[in-house]
Amino acid sequence: MIDYLYSIDKWLFCFFNQTLSNPFFDFIMPPITDWNLSWIGRGIAITLWLLLFWLGGKRGRTVALLLIILIIITDQLSANILKNYFEKIRPCQKINGVPVVETVHLLVGCGGGYSFPSGHATNNIAFATLISYYYPKWKWVAFSYGILMAMSRVFVGVHYPSDILFGGLLGAFCALILIKTWNHVSHRYPFLDLRS
Repeated sequence: MIDYLYSIDKWLFCFFNQTLSNPFFDFIMPPITDWNLSWIGRGIAITLWLLLFWLGGKRGRTVALLLIILIIITDQLSANILKNYFEKIRPCQKINGVPVVETVHLLVGCGGGYSFPSGHATNNIAFATLISYYYPKWKWVAFSYGILMAMSRVFVGVHYPSDILFGGLLGAFCALILIKTWNHVSHRYPFLDLRS
């Protein structure tokens, strides 16, 4: 059963990474997947966070603070706990000199870490879920961004679709648990309720 599921995962990876590859995706996917590593991406993220915190009112401050807590949780859970537990090899890596997947269309560095789950998917879908809860009008933008960031990992050749799917579900679950916990705590202690 595991081998069968892996064969489907590998087929889907090859479909997105190889069959759908084209010059346009080759051009846009690398900067999309690594935008948070560039000074421009970091500058935009910090600026938006500061605007949310200072100009977003009580709701904006709530989201800004919860966002920090959420990303710490999801990043540590995906990168330092689950990846080390499952130890799934990335499709772009080699085992004893043999490629895990033949002819990967690799557009960025493969990285030395494990594959499952995708930290990009976990963090970005968690972000999208949090934003969608507090700003429902922005949910399509938030989830479009989150899904694009997550799927870029398959297009650039460093994650399987199952890494993305599980990472996204994990991120959404973590966000919903944090929201529910915050609502419970702020209801019990009204001075913490910053939603309006």
